[in-house]
This record gives sequence, structure tokens and C-alpha cells, in this order.
Amino acid sequence: MGRWRPPPKRSSPYITPEGESALREELRNLWQLRRQEVVPALQAAAAEGDRSENAEYIYRKKQLGEIDRRVRYLSKRLDVVEVVRLKPPVQSKVHFGATVTLEDESGKEVVYRIVGADEIDPRKGYISVDSPMARALLGRSIDDEVQVELPEGPCAVVILHVEY
Repeated sequence: MGRWRPPPKRSSPYITPEGESALREELRNLWQLRRQEVVPALQAAAAEGDRSENAEYIYRKKQLGEIDRRVRYLSKRLDVVEVVRLKPPVQSKVHFGATVTLEDESGKEVVYRIVGADEIDPRKGYISVDSPMARALLGRSIDDEVQVELPEGPCAVVILHVEY
């Protein structure tokens, strides 16, 4: 049996203005700061002689490869993303970029912000527009009860508040 796997489904190209600036800042930091530190260290390690047993050279080469891989990804991704700057005309409905306050079946309130795939941060409550929760919420209004199919099972939530 082979190890081939089908390519993953492409994530949506949408991103908030804050997310775009964060990606651009990360790209700038990687290219101007991190890479400029690693290249001289790699050159110094290479000048020490036998590269096959030089741990510093091997480490720096791997580190430079990781930086270059991330720079390539960010450069390509920034060419593809579409920044959503406009607020929707009906702000009582859930759309991309909305911060949504929900009440689950147990009465617990949770707050999510629907963002692009590159901006996901569970600690801040940022969920991808491609996630099951976001897909179920999109287009819904305040006081709507929404059934969501989550990996751990079905869940019902009520939309309490929508903010942009």
C-alpha cells in the first residue's frame, strides 16, 4: 500500500486586513531579520572545515531551509489572498469577519470571530471560515438557532450578538 494521499482541499482565499498585515510583517521579519542572522552563522560554520560532522553547519542549514520554505509559502499565499475590507450591508447577519456571541445547549456563552484560514487562533476565539461552525453560522441572524455538525457530535447554538 502506497503512502500517496490526495491533496488537501484548498482553503478559502479570504483574509481580514489585520491578518494580511500580520502575514506581511511575518514575511518582512523572516526575510530581513531572521535570514540575515542565519546566513552569516551558516557561512562561519561552513568555513570551519568538514561539513559532514559539523553540527553547527547542519543545524544552520536546516534552519535556513525552514525560513526559506516559510518565505516561499507566505509570498505565494499573499499573491492569492483577497482582503475583505468592506462591512456587509446587513450587519445583523453573520458574514466573514464577524465576531459572534453564541449560547450553547448548556447555557454557556462563547465568542468566535470568523477569519481566514491563515488567521486561526483558538486562544483568541478566531475560527476559520472553512470550519463546520463558521459554515453553519454564515448567513444566519441574531436569535437564530443553528444546528452544527462538529467532529464530537451534533451541537445546537443560538446566536446572541453579531459585531463587525
